Amino acid sequence: MTVLRQAQDDRLLLPAECQWQGKYIRIMTRGGWEYVERCGGVSAVVILAEHEGKTILIEQSRVPLGGRICLELPAGLVGDEDDKGVEETAVKELEEETGFTAGRIERLGEYFSSPGMVAEGFDLVRAHDVRPCGSPVEEGIEVHLVERGWIAEFVEQRRAAGAAIDVKLLLLLAGSIL
Repeated sequence: MTVLRQAQDDRLLLPAECQWQGKYIRIMTRGGWEYVERCGGVSAVVILAEHEGKTILIEQSRVPLGGRICLELPAGLVGDEDDKGVEETAVKELEEETGFTAGRIERLGEYFSSPGMVAEGFDLVRAHDVRPCGSPVEEGIEVHLVERGWIAEFVEQRRAAGAAIDVKLLLLLAGSIL
């Protein structure tokens, strides 16, 4: 296996400078490059979950999109409210956002959704032994159970209805795109 080395970029020789910091994010510059990162070591977890052969998707309003409804995989922040790790946070978020729980969480790797602008990565996990847990779904979240073979059509229906589509849904659409 080839070990990758960090690219030689003169900008990396310069210190990163914080231009603005809020409670959750900060805007950084380094050698003229501008980017955003999360504060305090907070990261994200994105959950692939199925129940009875159907993929669990959610829709919720997103302020950065002007309140537009966005179709997404369940997800949440790790380390924003407590010291729970990726696996515990994934179960908690799955329960809160969908009303389902998981018997086991499998970590699939760390990914970056927009590395030219955002330093944030996310851990992608797969939930196993998914079952209803009886927890109420967070207000403002709509849960969809979609058969795998219908995901591409469902995404297009939601897009036609005006929903924004989270880039992470490309994970589920790759087979129909390639």
